[in-house]
Amino acid sequence: MKKQNYTEAIEELENIVAEIENEDISVDELSAKVKRAAGLIRICKNVLYKTEDEVNTLLKEMQEEESA
Repeated sequence: MKKQNYTEAIEELENIVAEIENEDISVDELSAKVKRAAGLIRICKNVLYKTEDEVNTLLKEMQEEESA
């Protein structure tokens, strides 16, 4: 199974939320959907943290270059 990217994870998460809001799932499915949503949120948070770290590193490097 291919690793989901941020966009795919967000889209699936939005679909799960819509299903729950529209009551399109049974109570039996709810637990599995909530667990899947938690996993998708974890994927998104990890991508966002990684991106933030990369941006901060680049900004720091740019500042160092400017002051050199």
